[in-house]
Amino acid sequence: MTSTDSAQKAPAKDPWDLPDVSGLVVGVLGGTGPQGKGLAQRFARSGQKVIIGSRAADRARAAAEEIGHGVEGADNAETARRSDVVIVAVPWEGHGKTLESLREELAGKLVVDCVNPLGFDKKGAYALTPEEGSAAEQAAALLPGSRVTAAFHHLSAVLLQDPAIERIDTDVMVLGEERADVEIVQALAGRIPGMRGVFAGRLRNAHQVESLVANLISVNRRYKAHAGLRLTDV
Repeated sequence: MTSTDSAQKAPAKDPWDLPDVSGLVVGVLGGTGPQGKGLAQRFARSGQKVIIGSRAADRARAAAEEIGHGVEGADNAETARRSDVVIVAVPWEGHGKTLESLREELAGKLVVDCVNPLGFDKKGAYALTPEEGSAAEQAAALLPGSRVTAAFHHLSAVLLQDPAIERIDTDVMVLGEERADVEIVQALAGRIPGMRGVFAGRLRNAHQVESLVANLISVNRRYKAHAGLRLTDV
């Protein structure tokens, strides 16, 4: 490469130069559960248009009315169809069947999987290893027509749902195959006061991110806390 070529080379893109996502409709599958409901509330409070989904539309509408802030409720299929970005916050036990049943509605959508495959026994929480490697990789296998990412794993449902808490100071690790998709999710995380979305690798690295929740549960039980994560020097 000549010195002239080097001088004309475009500067590296600022990793914190993220897109404007304020106009996107965010759907939350499993929006009547603690995590989904908490995320829906936070996004709606930040001005995002939110639809929460459930297997039963009446349950979703009741939860949406409770949240307020313009949140709508619908069954999972309608939620998927009407949303630009769909967050998967269903219980791990129903993860595969739910996504398989919505393959058509989720085609072409940006899907954000935040499910943590965990087991519980007398010793506490422990990580499960899905056949595909992780919940996110299972989602990608079941949804070949969707753009699957992984994020929002390490958030306390208690903090998310507490209306008295204005800021949640934590980082959100975002994984995915395409930079543009990851940046959309990072930008969405940044819509919630105190949060920051940080790129953390491709989907093949999702297992350890999902598994870390078992450690956070142990931290929270010992210290009576609602611990999250902060990444230093980034």
